[in-house]
Amino acid sequence: MKNYRITVNGVAYDVAVEELGSGAVAPAVAAPVAAPVAAPVATPAVAPAPVASGAAGAVKIESPMPGKILAIKANVGQAVKKGDVVMILEAMKMENEITAPEDGTVASINVAVGDSVESGDTLASLN
Repeated sequence: MKNYRITVNGVAYDVAVEELGSGAVAPAVAAPVAAPVAAPVATPAVAPAPVASGAAGAVKIESPMPGKILAIKANVGQAVKKGDVVMILEAMKMENEITAPEDGTVASINVAVGDSVESGDTLASLN
């Protein structure tokens, strides 16, 4: 038997593999045992302007994909119309415009230039 540690999607498994002789076929037994894995530490996003907690608006603007914030085009308190560019998100070496989903006023900017974001992260909110 040989023992191996295999990591799948951030979860480590200890697996025992049996070496077989000439031509004999026996089922391999693999019992996944979760090994302790250090959890990733999330760093809090820093807003470019001070925003009071609870100042989040009713309409959330979420990241459509993982990427990095290149530019923030709107400020807290600024009125925006549907389709106005709020920020630029770089993903796979392409610049993607993140636009306002409806008319409103920017209530919060939840990221800063240079921040890495994941799909579904709240980037900003509108009232």
